[in-house]
Amino acid sequence: MRFLVFIFVLFSFIACSEKSLTKEQQAWLESAKEAQYKLNIQYADKEESPLTDKDFKTFRSLDFFPIDVKYIVKADFEKNEFPVPFEMETTTNRRPIYQKYGTLHFEMDGIKCELPVYQNMSLDIPEEYKNHIFLPFTDLTTGKESYGGGRFIDLELPFESEVLIDFNSAYNPYCAYNHKYSCAIPPEENNLKVAIKAGVKAPLAH
Repeated sequence: MRFLVFIFVLFSFIACSEKSLTKEQQAWLESAKEAQYKLNIQYADKEESPLTDKDFKTFRSLDFFPIDVKYIVKADFEKNEFPVPFEMETTTNRRPIYQKYGTLHFEMDGIKCELPVYQNMSLDIPEEYKNHIFLPFTDLTTGKESYGGGRFIDLELPFESEVLIDFNSAYNPYCAYNHKYSCAIPPEENNLKVAIKAGVKAPLAH
């Protein structure tokens, strides 16, 4: 029943008229819906969910901004040819090793934006995550409508010269829900000077 409620709410919040979309945008929209649905399923699974026992009992769905194709952008990818491993700052003393894989360049609300993306260099990373690229960011909604510790997007290799970023799939670090987790802190260069009203909002009472 909780998932039926979620689906109704999600579909009711679509920000744009699907009839006016191109076929490409329609495909993006369907993908965004699926990504949010899968995220909601994950949080409803007690074995995978970061929610505390108290929060899990009342969980029905994550609180998303309305899905909007405006926040699905094609970004030009500039690879970092000479990456240097570094320690990513986290909310604890843990310092995972990452390298700056490259930078994504795009435009939002008439403002030129760029976001570095990172590759986990840990030797013990599971095989299924070998091709994952980490995109953390903050924006003008951070600490207001969205979580104060920033949000994350997962991308996957291989990259072409152009990479699709779907901000509707942006999710909160587990620390937003449970302080037992150690979460990466978005580097300062990953702060966007625009408001990204897409993806997961700040959780209530956190």
